[in-house]
Amino acid sequence: MEKDSAKKEANPDEGGLLYNKLRKLITVVDELRDVGLQQYINLPRIAVLGTQSAGKSSVLESIVGIDFLPRGSGVVTRRPAELRLVHEPDESSKPWCEFAELKGEKFTDFEKARDMIDVLTDKVAGKKKGIVDKPIVITVHSHTCPDLTLIDLPGITRIPLSGSDQGNDIEKVTKKMALRYVKDPRTIILCVIPANQDMTTSDGLQMARDLDPKGVRTIGVITKIDIMDKGTNAKRMIMGQEVPLRLGYVGVKGRSQQDINDKMTVSKALKVEKLYFSSHPVYSTLPQEMLGTHSLTKKLTKVLFTHIKNYLPQIVKEINVKRREVEDDLRNLGPALPSSSTEKLQLLWNKITEF
Repeated sequence: MEKDSAKKEANPDEGGLLYNKLRKLITVVDELRDVGLQQYINLPRIAVLGTQSAGKSSVLESIVGIDFLPRGSGVVTRRPAELRLVHEPDESSKPWCEFAELKGEKFTDFEKARDMIDVLTDKVAGKKKGIVDKPIVITVHSHTCPDLTLIDLPGITRIPLSGSDQGNDIEKVTKKMALRYVKDPRTIILCVIPANQDMTTSDGLQMARDLDPKGVRTIGVITKIDIMDKGTNAKRMIMGQEVPLRLGYVGVKGRSQQDINDKMTVSKALKVEKLYFSSHPVYSTLPQEMLGTHSLTKKLTKVLFTHIKNYLPQIVKEINVKRREVEDDLRNLGPALPSSSTEKLQLLWNKITEF
């Protein structure tokens, strides 16, 4: 009994240690990404993949714990959104966010932050619902969010909106954009699948299985569980009995459109989600690590930590190789030009003498 209690007491510290190490690793990767290294060396990240209206925004807001992403009909996410989440240990601290395109400007009002996402989207992608592969980088500081970096991709779409700049090849465009992010073996795929559709026809899941046949970097998220036909449930989906995934699935219950219209907060929605799963006749019998946003966040944290840790030595090696290549190129260019007037004059006289 004493050993068991000792283990239980040790768990929180171990969890805290894991989060501290993960924060350091993510900070290093984000700093490398900020200096432009992603153009030359692929860095670990989590990409959220799914079809249009699969519930990606609800999943992301539940993970962050704040309502701040634009909603609406059709394709709402028209530029990839890179969300850099920073957990603040002080629960009394007020959440805030900032955009890489608006340096020095902090947003504590997330309604204004949502409007700014629309402004920055229209600025690059136009007001006619065009889709452009230029990410909006948003850093969110809050005690409600974990230490993660996620990329929200435009949903895979089959039919363009009427009167928009979306061409008839919108399915090809959205798939190509998603492919560019998720084909990288260092990218973890968070595949969002609605429970009220046949998951075997999911474009996102099919793409994930094609690119990650061993399933070492794909996590499935089953959404819209609460709006399935009466008499049906998502147990087989969540258990991986329909389409197996090595890292498994997590079932979540997001806010419905009515909940959003009624101004239900994300924190209230998370409590409703917990009550829903604990009182449901089927889901209450499933392992708890397969249900709820909290379980999804823990899984993502653990998988991302392992992923970065495994790839970091290889990334360091690639950086050193690139650095040596650049140094060799600089040496081949010869000595640097002088900067001071005296040195410039001396160089000129040396050249005249040599001539």
